[in-house]
Amino acid sequence: MAKNGKKSRKKLFIFLGIGLLVAVLGVLLWFSSKKEPVITVQVEKAQMRTVTQIVTATGKIQPEVMVKITPEVSGEIVALPVKEGQKVKKGDVLMKIKPDIYIAQRDQFAAGLLSAKAGLSKSEPEFRRVESLFKKGLVSESEFDVARAAYESNKAAYAQATASLNQANESLRKTTVIAPMNGTVSQLNSELGERVLGTQQFQGTDVMTIADLSRMEARVEVSENDVIMVTVGDTARIEVDAFPDRKVTAVVYEIANTATSKGAGTQEEVTNFEVKMRIVNADIQLRPGMSMTADIETETKPNVLTVPIQSVTTRMPKVDVKPGEGDGQSGMVMASGTTPKKKDENKAKEIVFVVDGGVVKAMPVRRGISDDSYMEITEGLPEGAQVVSGSYKAINRELEDGAKVRVDEQKKSAVKKTGEGA
Repeated sequence: MAKNGKKSRKKLFIFLGIGLLVAVLGVLLWFSSKKEPVITVQVEKAQMRTVTQIVTATGKIQPEVMVKITPEVSGEIVALPVKEGQKVKKGDVLMKIKPDIYIAQRDQFAAGLLSAKAGLSKSEPEFRRVESLFKKGLVSESEFDVARAAYESNKAAYAQATASLNQANESLRKTTVIAPMNGTVSQLNSELGERVLGTQQFQGTDVMTIADLSRMEARVEVSENDVIMVTVGDTARIEVDAFPDRKVTAVVYEIANTATSKGAGTQEEVTNFEVKMRIVNADIQLRPGMSMTADIETETKPNVLTVPIQSVTTRMPKVDVKPGEGDGQSGMVMASGTTPKKKDENKAKEIVFVVDGGVVKAMPVRRGISDDSYMEITEGLPEGAQVVSGSYKAINRELEDGAKVRVDEQKKSAVKKTGEGA
């Protein structure tokens, strides 16, 4: 019996110990659940920097002056003395069109002119004679009218024949196409023996393109939201895809007044404005049609207060409410003891989180311009404040005003060194 009693007491102590352990663990879990979590963040000081606002756009390299050569008369190309890439001077022969039909037209109209001239030579003296007799009263008015009509008809026929011959001569002259400017044959679309259409009655054939390759420009499409920041005279840094390690400088000289739209009427509709930039110091061989990316420096502000661009986020203003309180009409829940807020007061506010004593404070700020890394702060933040710069998840989701944080010193040092190097 004694042994059984000892065993019972032993089991009782074991069960009591297990129960006590479970109770302690439960209390610890309960306290840990009530304990506010500590969020790990990286910080960077708000400090003075020079900020250059940049608009980035893509486009093509093109000659500043480029002329498409299209014949004014139709026919077969019988001479094409130029090749693609060849340099030409103003007045050089670019091509000749078979002139046979135009020579025949010229000869036909020349003969017509001779005939009209003969008729005019015969009718004019007769008219002058009848006119003189009519003034003396020796011929009737009807005879005078007949003579005058014959003279005017021959005179009109002569004028028409002269115009037709001039037109035929002009068409014959246009069978030889000459260069309108100094440049390079940047594109040649036709070959010797090919028939081409002229522009007198049709949309002519683009035979070739003459370009001045000594004056190149960059043409980019800038979105409607960004084009308002670009002005004539802005400097651009251009990187050509064919020369990834080289950059050239350009200056904005023309901004389109009319937009171009792509995908009109669809969800992918894009509205852009063409911006032209004159390249000023290209030491590489640029060719028409090369793809490029331009960073247009739209504004520079020296010595302004800045924070990392990712530090600025938005939060909706919090409102203390009582259950069931509202405006009685729209169902909006209003702050206790307050009147409805203005529309602007309900908008999301731009803030940065500042670390002070292990907690963060959400500080509303007003921002200015920004570059790829930093944003100007014009209002709401003192210089030297420890601003949360990471992580993205912490800044945009986890942090709230008064949240406890722990600064990641390793990443803080890395950020500091990167900032000093810049």
